[in-house]
Amino acid sequence: MNAVLTRSRLIGTRLTTTGVWMAIAAVCLVLAGAWADYPELVTLGLAAAGTLLVGALWLVATPKLTVVREIQPRRVFEGDAAQGALTVVNVGRRRTPPLMVTETVAGHHTVVPVPALAAGSECTVGYPLPVTRRGRYVIPPVRLGHSDPLRLVQRGRASGGEHVVHVLPRVHALALVVAGGPQDAEGPTVSSAPLGGAAFHGLREYEPGDDWRRIHWGATARTGTVMTRHVVVPDEPRQLIVFDTSAVPYPTPSMFEHAVRVAASFCVAAERAGLPFQLRTTVGAQRESGSTALEFLSTVARSADDRGLAGMLELLRDVVSSTQGVALTVVTGRADNAAAELFALVRPKFLSVGLAQLIASESGAISRPRGVLAAAGQSSEQFATNWNRLVQR
Repeated sequence: MNAVLTRSRLIGTRLTTTGVWMAIAAVCLVLAGAWADYPELVTLGLAAAGTLLVGALWLVATPKLTVVREIQPRRVFEGDAAQGALTVVNVGRRRTPPLMVTETVAGHHTVVPVPALAAGSECTVGYPLPVTRRGRYVIPPVRLGHSDPLRLVQRGRASGGEHVVHVLPRVHALALVVAGGPQDAEGPTVSSAPLGGAAFHGLREYEPGDDWRRIHWGATARTGTVMTRHVVVPDEPRQLIVFDTSAVPYPTPSMFEHAVRVAASFCVAAERAGLPFQLRTTVGAQRESGSTALEFLSTVARSADDRGLAGMLELLRDVVSSTQGVALTVVTGRADNAAAELFALVRPKFLSVGLAQLIASESGAISRPRGVLAAAGQSSEQFATNWNRLVQR
């Protein structure tokens, strides 16, 4: 449950805008009356100062409140809404004054009024959170504020704890290239595959906890060591998504945002197809599950120090040495001739290779390395359309 139950904590008392002007008027009146030997002005200034003092004393008795804050959901896609809900309970013996709830998100302040509460009563207020852009938002405790009847002095209280909301990149439906890598029970296997399947990989020594029904008695008799059948989940085509996070391929921030959405779309497509996948960036970061990959993509940024596709051979060194079938997809901007040569080198090592290019304009030919499924688009939506048309034809 995304709720934090807490009593409000005093964080400060300050003058409102009206109170500031009242304080300035009090000082000016006293000084002017003393300079002009005009006691009436001094009296008015002292009256203004006294009003401020009464307002401050009014706030000495702090209302006793219990606050429950909920934020739903904690993970949203771009364009979706996140909502906050604050339940305020008056646990004191006297009526509370009207309150102003201030929620701060990325420097943006949302103010929600809470009516006066009788002793023992409660009120729930909901409000939208301004989390529209991709990113990781740390939301501090809300601020509950109330003032004196003349609204000269205001006292604030922090309530609740910090919350984190991830705004994930918007995704599009993409078709995957899954050639090779059979998924039937008797498909190819590797020793690193998960245990518990039905595909026979080989024999190994018996270990405590192994199913005794898998003991291979013939091998046990020949070797003098208890041997058991090593059965695993058959090899499946793994999806490897490489995202170019260097600055050069993306002349504008919006083009990079579209590339982030394409990378996220490939991750979601693999997850929905039930295929294992891994996301790598050219700067070296790796994620291997849908939730962590999308959360990572919610904060990824261009890097001027990133070598981009120039370091792809080193980035893929451990993958191309594996015996497992891997389908490679690279997301970048417009690929140059050097990148095309790299694709020619790595193409024989993978089941399939896809190249997703985000381009500023359709003028000029896009890179189409031999044996590589290449598509391009000026936006993530246009790319998704072009890619699906290419894969499904």
